[in-house]
Amino acid sequence: MASGPGMSRAERSPRVLLGVSGGIAAYKAAELVRRLRAQGCEVRCALTASAVSFVAPLTLEVLSGRPVLGEEYLQPTGSGEEGHIEAAAWADVLCVAPATAHVLARLALGLADDFLTTVALAFAGPLVVAPAMHTAMWGKLAVRAHAETLQARGALLVGPVEGPLASGEVGMGRMADPEAIAAAVLAAASAADASSALPLETPLAGRSVLVTAGPTHEPLDPVRFLGNRSSGKMGFALAAEAARRGARVTLVAGPVSLATPAGVARIDVETAAQMERAVAREAPGADLVVMTAAIADFRPRTVAAGKIKKEEGVPAVELEPTPDILAGLRDLAPRAVSVGFAAETEGLEAHARAKLERKRADFLVANDVSRRDIAFGADANEVTVFRRDGPPVFFRRQPKGELAGRLLDLFATALAGPRSDRPAPVAAS
Repeated sequence: MASGPGMSRAERSPRVLLGVSGGIAAYKAAELVRRLRAQGCEVRCALTASAVSFVAPLTLEVLSGRPVLGEEYLQPTGSGEEGHIEAAAWADVLCVAPATAHVLARLALGLADDFLTTVALAFAGPLVVAPAMHTAMWGKLAVRAHAETLQARGALLVGPVEGPLASGEVGMGRMADPEAIAAAVLAAASAADASSALPLETPLAGRSVLVTAGPTHEPLDPVRFLGNRSSGKMGFALAAEAARRGARVTLVAGPVSLATPAGVARIDVETAAQMERAVAREAPGADLVVMTAAIADFRPRTVAAGKIKKEEGVPAVELEPTPDILAGLRDLAPRAVSVGFAAETEGLEAHARAKLERKRADFLVANDVSRRDIAFGADANEVTVFRRDGPPVFFRRQPKGELAGRLLDLFATALAGPRSDRPAPVAAS
């Protein structure tokens, strides 16, 4: 979609201001620009003084089709405008990739000592940040605190991820792939556009929504765990759509590498016990609780203190059940609308109906994960929703982002009236 004078934001291409700071991952900015342009975005690049040592401004200028912005743009333009103010007003999304530990700190503290941070301080739209640094730096409390501060203010953090580092080591701190960053930027731009186009009143506007997503990892020893193949994509899509509709959304996420949806408060957990504690803390204040997480049913009764050696033979692993979070939700949050998910490989309807009653849920969303086109990790899903009041509802195979909206439309039908006015559902016998 082209842009032109007089065009509204909805009528033109998304505008992305890409801030590049001085880390070795800066060379990936060229690929990020290429991907964003291929998705129809207009891109302008702003480089810090140290970034030019890692990527040539001319490269980004050619790929973006626009002059690269730098320190000289802090000076007033010939028309009397200030360059950093003009750039902040131009952009729909500000993306900083890579974001070094130093830039993270300056963004979190609101410093404005160069062109990029001055633009960031003047920018009012969604901020996407892709941290990149050595594992030892990412592990420092100060660095994590700055990242958490940005997240608490609504910034979308993408990565870092585990992988090869510039030092030759392998660890957490590698910048997320340009494909993942581009997807997060597009999602942020889409969410901003959609929220501005939505009517002020939707069934979820002002509601509190709690979503769980992803797998849990139950440790066997310091390097091994029991888990499953859940990607978290369905839960993240539901959280993103609920936030777009004006809900206050909290997302409890298992160990997945997906970017936090815009406007969503995220709590990261690893085990079923950690997820249980997070849900117990958040669910009592929720109007709608959507449990998409594929929580492990069992965990090792004991966790080895050190790595179990192959030379010691095959270990005897005794398992114990994990907490049944969905089953306990009715007692924990009796007035919340509760939604469970069931991933089945056979007997879908029978298992789903039994689970709906056993878990005392309002809705049970079931899908057949034996089908590769809608299995764990797929970008599309096909589900049947069983409900306490009414016949099942079938949703044909469709992208998870689209399905999220249709599911929320269905769940919202149980949200009639203020939360305090809704009677608690009758528990199953």
